[in-house]
Amino acid sequence: MIPLLRACHFQPTLAVTAIATTLAVSAGRGTGSVWVALAVLSGQLSVGWSNDYLDRDRDRMAGRADKPIVAGRVTAHTVGVAAVIAAVLCVPLSMMSGWRAGSTHVAAVAVAWAYNGWLKNTVASVVPFTLAFGVLPAFVTLGLPGHPWPPAWATIAAGLMGTGAHFVNTLPDFGGDAGTGVRGLTHRIGPGMSLFLGGLFMASATAVLAVAPPGGHGVLGAVLMAAASSAVTAVVVAGLTGHLRAAWSLTLCAAALNVAVILARGRSLVV
Repeated sequence: MIPLLRACHFQPTLAVTAIATTLAVSAGRGTGSVWVALAVLSGQLSVGWSNDYLDRDRDRMAGRADKPIVAGRVTAHTVGVAAVIAAVLCVPLSMMSGWRAGSTHVAAVAVAWAYNGWLKNTVASVVPFTLAFGVLPAFVTLGLPGHPWPPAWATIAAGLMGTGAHFVNTLPDFGGDAGTGVRGLTHRIGPGMSLFLGGLFMASATAVLAVAPPGGHGVLGAVLMAAASSAVTAVVVAGLTGHLRAAWSLTLCAAALNVAVILARGRSLVV
């Protein structure tokens, strides 16, 4: 069971699920937040498992002994079946928030699968991250009575954060990817530029949250804003000093702190 969980990319799966659930609760989804949590969890599980399944041969070539399939701790068949089951479950779980919200989330998961199967090896590799993260606030708000769209600043900030996450996420795998022919956008521009753009996009997301939402931030909001900015700085420092796995973990922390900035403002996702 543990190897299967490791194959799902547990850290980002847990982080994205927690972020979506927290946004749902803060936006007033009430008990509907449970459906948000289950839908996002199933979607993230399907994306993580499909990634390890589809990349199993590349991972073997790159000597990725940290991957459960490569290490022989779980079979590729088991991971592939788990990915399909999670994807199938994601559809009805998403639709429990209504067809508008549900269709939005299913589309985001489909885009993430497209990244795993094809787009990660193209110049458009960043697009799935931008779109999937960008529509997450819409999945939350469209499930509310009246089906409101989220404010534009929330969509922009989420998209910027997802874009930055992509540039940082690929850094630890540059060596292995080079040997297996992966040529996404980040590989074409190189690790230095990828780190720079990753930090820039994440800092831009924090800047949007600092200036775009109406009303003041208060002391708590200001503290959280400073913490989010510090986390983005820490990402860049970790990348420059060769601590690439730490840079990815800090990216998730920066995303969580940006969400905390939104939460400090109350139900600001509802327009």
